[in-house]
Amino acid sequence: MVRMIQRNSLAVSWLIIGIASCWTSVPQVGFGFQADDKAAKPAQIVAADPSIPLTDLQLLITPLTQSELVTEANSWQNLLQSNMLEIAKLRIEMKKSGTPEMEDRLLSLIEKKTSIVRHFEIVIDELESKGGDVKEFRQYALATAGITVEYANFRTIWKVLTGWLRSDDGGKRWGWNLVKFLLILFAFYIGASVIANIVCRFVRHVKGASQLLISFLRTFTKQLIMVLGLVMALNAMEVDITPILAALGAAGFAIGFALKDTIGNFASGTMILAYRPFDVSDQVSAAGVTGLVESVSLFATHIRTFDNQLMIVPNNKIWGDIITNTTASHTRRVDMIFGIGYEDDIGTAKNALESLLKQHPLVLKDPSPVVKLHELADSSVNFICRPWTKTADYWTVYWDITRSVKETFDQEGISIPYPQRDVHLYQQAQAVEPDPTS
Repeated sequence: MVRMIQRNSLAVSWLIIGIASCWTSVPQVGFGFQADDKAAKPAQIVAADPSIPLTDLQLLITPLTQSELVTEANSWQNLLQSNMLEIAKLRIEMKKSGTPEMEDRLLSLIEKKTSIVRHFEIVIDELESKGGDVKEFRQYALATAGITVEYANFRTIWKVLTGWLRSDDGGKRWGWNLVKFLLILFAFYIGASVIANIVCRFVRHVKGASQLLISFLRTFTKQLIMVLGLVMALNAMEVDITPILAALGAAGFAIGFALKDTIGNFASGTMILAYRPFDVSDQVSAAGVTGLVESVSLFATHIRTFDNQLMIVPNNKIWGDIITNTTASHTRRVDMIFGIGYEDDIGTAKNALESLLKQHPLVLKDPSPVVKLHELADSSVNFICRPWTKTADYWTVYWDITRSVKETFDQEGISIPYPQRDVHLYQQAQAVEPDPTS
């Protein structure tokens, strides 16, 4: 029994020693033990090869995690650094003694650098889309991109530039980008006009839609589509507009505070278009300006005065003031006052005025014109004469009636008095003083 216990104890001891040795040979990654740094570092998945097509590179890095993309970005950055060091050493040698072989080698290295930068940027963009910190990678790529020419040898400079223009990642690439930029802008310009016309044609069938609203929608639609086209065209030129939008967003508060008056004009322009107090070609008096409305934007109203001056009035001044629209109705009443002398016959004057209004072809029968004795003024007996006419004929009726009244009163012997004032003089006799010598 004792020997059995001893053998079992010995077996248990050897078992514990074996387990302990196995445990120590396994990398400790948990339970408070420090993990092996080499095992924790992710391995490179995509080789940093500038010859790999960009589309293939994008497909390969899309499934990668953030930590794996950091490894790939470091790999491309190291490759770019090696290329830049090789270019720098070659430039130093060319300063001492440049040869055509060196120039060809330099051109080849520059083309390779351009390709590396393009691949590097794709990895950076993918890393940024997955929440990685790309600030240092982005700055390094921007600092090393482009062509740097530092030589006094014109032949070398010309060869580098022409080689860059002929390369697929250089001149051909940016030339094609420029063509795409212009084509996109042209396509959006044509599309903006077509879509704007469709929108206006639809709005015209909406009851109560004003010409101002139609004109505004046409302009606004064109501008909105052109802005979208510009964004897409810049994207085709490989211009990253994200920093621009971020900067505008950060400066939004300051911009909004600085443009508070412009924002007020925008709000007033929206109210004018919504409530339609006037329309194009209406005769209005607003903000101290009288004339015909030419157009309304979101920020200002263009009014053409009767002496052909174009007045651009901010919308907040118009909306915050009294607006008089004299052409809002189809008919208008013409208010005139004519005076006769106190010695003239009232009936004859009234009949003459009524006869003139009935004979004028532009004076409306309904509502009927009004002629009444209105006032016994200081120098005249005044009649009010109020015919109705179409709004477009207002000034024609006003001028015709005024001329006809003068001619008729002259024929009838009715005087049109001018202001008179009676002056009464009183003479006071002076008292005669007694002569002291008498």
